[in-house]
Amino acid sequence: MSFVSTLRQWDEAVACVEQRDPASALRIFLNIEEKNSKIFFNIGCLYLNNSELDEAEKAFDRSIGKDEHLAAAFFQRGVTFYKKERFEESLLDFQQAFKQLRGNQLIDYKPLGLRYKLYACEVLHNIGLVQAQLGKWEKAQENLLTALSLRADAKFSHIDHALDAILKQKLFPLVEIRAGLLFKPNKHYVAELEKRDYLGKAKVVSSIVPADEFSGFAPLQPQVDNVPSTPKVPEVLRVFEGEPHTVLYEFYPETKEELAVLPGNIVFVLQKGADNWASVVFNEKRGLVPYNFLEPLDIVTMTSKPMQIISQALLYSSQTNNIREFSGCIVKVHFRFTIAVRIAHGQSYGIILQTISSKLKLPASALTLCKSVPHEKVVALYSYASSTPEDLDFEQGNIITVLSKVNDEWLEGQCNGKVGIFPSSFVKALNGDQQCE
Repeated sequence: MSFVSTLRQWDEAVACVEQRDPASALRIFLNIEEKNSKIFFNIGCLYLNNSELDEAEKAFDRSIGKDEHLAAAFFQRGVTFYKKERFEESLLDFQQAFKQLRGNQLIDYKPLGLRYKLYACEVLHNIGLVQAQLGKWEKAQENLLTALSLRADAKFSHIDHALDAILKQKLFPLVEIRAGLLFKPNKHYVAELEKRDYLGKAKVVSSIVPADEFSGFAPLQPQVDNVPSTPKVPEVLRVFEGEPHTVLYEFYPETKEELAVLPGNIVFVLQKGADNWASVVFNEKRGLVPYNFLEPLDIVTMTSKPMQIISQALLYSSQTNNIREFSGCIVKVHFRFTIAVRIAHGQSYGIILQTISSKLKLPASALTLCKSVPHEKVVALYSYASSTPEDLDFEQGNIITVLSKVNDEWLEGQCNGKVGIFPSSFVKALNGDQQCE
C-alpha cells in the first residue's frame, strides 16, 4: 500500500471519530496495511475507550515497538494495565512515560497531530495512585508531593485532592487521555491529496476574430453584435436559493473553509455532501457546517421567490409567534451523532420510535430508546480547561446543569451560558458526596 493510500485512510478514520462513529474508524484503521506508531496508538485508544483491554494492550505494544520513545503510548498502556488490575506492569509503564519526559514539565503533541499535552505532574499523579493500590502509601505521598511541585497551572487542583486522599489512605480517580483524541495525519500532506489542475485553462494567443476569447477545438465562428445577454442573477438573490435550516448547536470552525454558527441562527443549505458536511450561507458568508448540527426550517408558506424566502426566514428568527405554533416538545436523541426531533404530546412509544427511525434512516427494529439522565445539578470538584471546541470549561465550585450522559466517563452539561462535554470524575452531585455516575 502506498503512502498516499495510508494517508487517505488515516484521514478518513479520524473524520469518522469526529462524527462520533468510532466503530467505522476502527475498521478503517485496521484495514491500513502499513501502520506506523501513531496509527497503532489510535487503534489502542479506540479499543481502550470501548473497554476491549486485551486488544488495547496489543495495539499499544505495537505502537511502542514502532517508536520506543512515544511517552503517550507508555502512558496509555499504563492506563490499560491499571484497568486490568495488573498494577506492577502499570507502574512500570507510568515510570517509563515519566522517563521519556527527560526532565521536562510536559510534552506537547500538537505538532505531531495529537491535541494533547502530557504533563509530568499528571504522570506522577498516576504513579502515586498505582503505588497506593500496591499499599506503598509513603512512596505514593512522595510522588504526589513531587507532582505538586511540578504543576504549572491551577487547573491541576486534582493533585491537591489526591494528596489529601493519600494522607487518609484512600484512593482517587485515575488521569486519562480524553476519549476521541487521536493522532491526525499532517494537514499539509492531506491537502496534497486534493486533485489539482497544473495545466490551467487554455488561453487564446492569436485569432482572426477580433477580441476572441474562445479556446477549444470547434471552428471559429463570426461574432454577432448586439446579442441580448442573459441578465446575471444578483449574488444576494442566488444565495437564498438553498434550503433554510435552523442551527441546533454551536459550531466553532477549525479551518478557513468552515463557518461559525450559533444555536438559533438561520442558514441556507446550498449542498449536502456524502461526508455529512453541508455547504451553507449565513450573513452573506459561505462555508461548511456539520449537517447533523442543522434541522430543516418548517415555514408555513415557503415560495420559490428569493426575496420572500429572505423575509420569511427573518420573520421566523425575530417573530416566532407569527409562525405556526407547535404544542409538542423537542426531543434530543444521542446516536452516532446528536439529532433533535419534534414530538407531539401524548404520542405512543411506537410512533416516537418510528419518527426517530425515519430521521436516522434506520429500521425501527434496530433501535431501542432509553431515557437520558434528568437535568440535575452538580458541583465542580476541580477546575477543567477545555482542549477542544466540544469541551465545557469551568472553575472549581461552579454549579453545572447535567443535560445528558455521553458515556460512562463523560457528561454533557451547561455552565455559565455554555454547553459542552466534561469528565464525570470532575464533579459530584449537590445532594451527596458521590461523584456523578
